[in-house]
Amino acid sequence: MRIAILSDTHGLLRPELLEKLQGVDAILHGGDINKQSVLDQLAQYAPVYAVRGNNDKEWAEGLPHHLTVTLGGVTFCMVHNKKELPADLAGVDVVVFGHSHKYFEQEIDGRLWLNPGSCGPCRFRPEVTFILAEAEDGQFRAEKVLLPQTAPRRKPKGE
Repeated sequence: MRIAILSDTHGLLRPELLEKLQGVDAILHGGDINKQSVLDQLAQYAPVYAVRGNNDKEWAEGLPHHLTVTLGGVTFCMVHNKKELPADLAGVDVVVFGHSHKYFEQEIDGRLWLNPGSCGPCRFRPEVTFILAEAEDGQFRAEKVLLPQTAPRRKPKGE
């Protein structure tokens, strides 16, 4: 099962990201989505599992604060800010979080912790990233994907 893991899109779905979503079986979004149309567009590629971020306001009241889902025999626990994880992570294989906009991948106490970074607008970081992963029969493999940084077009003076 191919899984795309992203976070902190802040209302922007880059064409380069959408191109890489072709053929994924599921999408995990770690919050700070910013508008329903982002989730609607992602759902055209695969089922979307998303949590609410600190910038997801009234429109996102129905999104869970944290979510546990099993895909390909791998159990994921998702939350936007890792400081707000549930205390009990029993049975969780992979923790997915966002918020910092910084890529993070580390095994801690037999559990993989992943922050896909941000693939939304360039803000505080040098990289635009997300994760493409494979989950099958309880085995999991993650690959960091670097996207080109494209700045918004600036209007020439006088336009």
